[in-house]
Amino acid sequence: MGAGGRDFHTFNMLFRDNDEYEVIAFTASQIPGIAGKKYPASLAGKLYPDGIPIYEEKNIAELIKKYNVKEVILAYSDLLYEDVMGKASIVLSSGASFKLISPFETMLKSTKPVIAVTASRTGAGKSTISRKISEYLLNKKINFAVVRHPMAYGDLEKLKVVKLKNLKDLDELGLSIEEKEEFENYLRKNIVCFEGVDYKEVLNEVEKEFDLILWDGGNNDTPFIKPDLMITAVDPMRAGHEKSYPGEINVRLADVIVITKVNTIEYEKVIQTKNMVRKLNSRAEIIESEFIIEVEDPSLIKNKKVLVIEDGPTVTHGHLPYGAGFVAAKLYGAREIVDPKNYAIGIYKEIYQEYPHIDKVLPTIGYTKEQLKTMEEIINKIECDTVVLGTQSDLTRYLKITKNVTRVYYNYREKDGRNRLEEILENNLRKFKIL
Repeated sequence: MGAGGRDFHTFNMLFRDNDEYEVIAFTASQIPGIAGKKYPASLAGKLYPDGIPIYEEKNIAELIKKYNVKEVILAYSDLLYEDVMGKASIVLSSGASFKLISPFETMLKSTKPVIAVTASRTGAGKSTISRKISEYLLNKKINFAVVRHPMAYGDLEKLKVVKLKNLKDLDELGLSIEEKEEFENYLRKNIVCFEGVDYKEVLNEVEKEFDLILWDGGNNDTPFIKPDLMITAVDPMRAGHEKSYPGEINVRLADVIVITKVNTIEYEKVIQTKNMVRKLNSRAEIIESEFIIEVEDPSLIKNKKVLVIEDGPTVTHGHLPYGAGFVAAKLYGAREIVDPKNYAIGIYKEIYQEYPHIDKVLPTIGYTKEQLKTMEEIINKIECDTVVLGTQSDLTRYLKITKNVTRVYYNYREKDGRNRLEEILENNLRKFKIL
């Protein structure tokens, strides 16, 4: 059971060319447009000359009975515990066993030091932490690359190993908005990035050129490469969500826990979160960080009617009602924030029905050209003065937006004015003998 990433990695690590098992199918959830495709034969290995079909997760009970399935493996992230047990109950009542795989069974071991940034939930702030670390590594002139969690939504054979050196590479590969959101900031700083479908091959390529790997995780998944230093972002806006799957694993495994966004919420919730993570992990260093929001052109928000666009996964399966764009619109004095639900068409009608917690924001849903076209149509149909981009991707690069647009930036700053994260990084780089 997957979402076009962790599921393929788990298969590659444990079941490809393993004749003790017959893998019947993958099922797809969270990401539109994957079901109906196949995991191609060239990636599936010699045991699957026709590839492996991908079905909708909603058909899991029917598939178990039809194919006499003995075991179902949950292989995706960002699930509340009640969701995990709900899926388990469907599987068990259909006659199959339900299994979770230890992250250590699927972690690759690198010959190079690995710093991993993970999270308790999607949208907890790991991208902000990863950017801070990458800036530090650049300043120290460390020869490093970023390896991202997979987002295997296009032609899987072409995406076996993806190396990105500049923004042009993003466009030529036809990557989704969700991928562009994660890569654009790195590529603007000339940081080489990798992702893919086959992470053994990805790791081989990275190790040929670079002295250190920065693993920038996806959702709240566990790392695919065994970390030498593991940093986990925890979001006090969702206190209690540290206990999610597999977010709690990341909290328990962390060497450093960064409680993010402490300046955007009552400090009582920060203390509550701190107490919770300390119970889960007594050895990790805990850092409190602020969420510093800046806007490209504040005059385009002040006293204006605005449409806010947010990072898709953060406000869909990440269960946040809004993100940095909405906070910025309030902070910089928007007269009105338009509710885009009233303009929803196509995939957006489904998204708002499936995730009713979403506030007055438009999530980026751009896995296909058709979805991009739908998003562009909605944006241009809405009556507003300004579009506030809370997503990290500059949508104006590939959408024709007919409104004024201003981008929101958010940065890492420690609450007490210290640079404890940098101190930890420096200590570890010395331990790795690359500083």
